[in-house]
Amino acid sequence: MERGVRVFEDPKVELHVHLDGAIRPETILHFGRKRGVPLPGSTVDDLLKHVSYKTPLTLTQFLEKFNHYMPAIAGDREAVRRIAYELVETKAKEGVIYVEVRYSPHLLANCSVDPIPWGQTEGDLTPDEVVNLVNQGLQDGERDFRIKARSILCCMRHMPSWSPEVVELCKKYQNNSVVAIDLAGDESLKVEDSSEHKKAYEEAERCGIHRTVHAGEAGPPAMIKEAVYLLKAERIGHGYHVLDDPELYKELLRAKMHFEVCPWSSYLTGACLPDFGKHPVAQFRKDRANYSINTDDPLIFNSNIDKDYSIVKDYMGFTEEEFKRVNINAAQSSFLPEKEKQELLNKLYEAYGMVPNAS
Repeated sequence: MERGVRVFEDPKVELHVHLDGAIRPETILHFGRKRGVPLPGSTVDDLLKHVSYKTPLTLTQFLEKFNHYMPAIAGDREAVRRIAYELVETKAKEGVIYVEVRYSPHLLANCSVDPIPWGQTEGDLTPDEVVNLVNQGLQDGERDFRIKARSILCCMRHMPSWSPEVVELCKKYQNNSVVAIDLAGDESLKVEDSSEHKKAYEEAERCGIHRTVHAGEAGPPAMIKEAVYLLKAERIGHGYHVLDDPELYKELLRAKMHFEVCPWSSYLTGACLPDFGKHPVAQFRKDRANYSINTDDPLIFNSNIDKDYSIVKDYMGFTEEEFKRVNINAAQSSFLPEKEKQELLNKLYEAYGMVPNAS
């Protein structure tokens, strides 16, 4: 979308976007040709026919989309650095002034998903190299496009053996672009008390590393309880099904728990009913919950931040004031150090013509 048709012209904050779900199709084609990796299309339009979609699919069908193009990117030093840089450029063009982008270092390293001992990484890159390359791309993008970008490292529910290394990478790169840890993947795989995921989150909490968890997207409210009480999550990725447990919802409203919501994503993954008028975000808005509006996987959903803003404006009656409130909430719930967070908030207050703390 061109700037002239933007739903919300003022600066925005985005907290939930996946790096591997936000790659430019042109970049995929470039590295496919360069590395000799076969792709399902040789032009942008042909590629998008296979990797993006417009009507709801199952979660399994959605995840299969990544298999079409990730072999062209994963494990390549230049590609990993470039996709991080280009994401910052894209977000700057969308009017985003602060973004937290998340990814699995192991998946971008092209690590084997077969069980192997931690440390014996069977990939084209090491996860450590991936984080370093993404950091370089984000920092170069910050310099060139004058926005702030930070990253969140993902543990994967189906690969608990990766989690100890993920938290160690969070520790190593804390305050060097990395600001938090996340848990993503199939919500039917619960976290056990003795699991590597739980140990990683305990270590993160001990070391002052911020924590978010994908929960209550397709899964039931029990997964949100797991995230909040077992993993000590400070934010919830998606969290739509919290509304199925009114007591839990009231409790999290009181606690001002932040929900990272992705309206267009929730429609296409079948996480919510297709009627946007009855979307959980409509209830969140009514209750003045703490939430942000995000894109999730814009490549696969063939979208940008304006798509999600358009949905909540057209179907839920969002106003300029609500968009401002949502972005103030996002900044307040960001994982930036306090001084940088206050600087971000001050930028928003100034741009919105608001008195500080009047949100």
